[in-house]
Amino acid sequence: MSKLHIENERIFPVSKERLFCAFADPSQLERWWGPHGFTNRIDTFDFRTGGEWHITMTSSDETDFANRWTFQEIVAPHRIVALHHEPMHVFALEMRFDPIGNGTRLFWRMEFDDTPENREIERFIAAANEQNFDRLAALLNELCSDQSD
Repeated sequence: MSKLHIENERIFPVSKERLFCAFADPSQLERWWGPHGFTNRIDTFDFRTGGEWHITMTSSDETDFANRWTFQEIVAPHRIVALHHEPMHVFALEMRFDPIGNGTRLFWRMEFDDTPENREIERFIAAANEQNFDRLAALLNELCSDQSD
């Protein structure tokens, strides 16, 4: 089956180690993961190749979405590959952390089976990924401000 790729990227004004840590530390991750309006509860976070990550995302209307991931590859602080296998959409997520100038480019690539359903949600997911990046930028800004005080 052919594959559908959704790619987003953004440059953040922090080191790749700092950016990687915002994912690798579950207390930070639960503060920025997901689109605007969501809160998170991380129930399992075994951050190693083969480890599992269970997160419940709660929307602004109080609907819970349980997500289960398996980490396929972790190369700190350069790359994370995770396979999302439930509840609805099966896809792989690759995150790359590349130094660029005084910051780090986060490259985010999702790979889905190319189905009519996945093509239908493609635009929504690309926009939701940008909201993830917005929330991540806000967290990094807050953490960097706290460190400079």
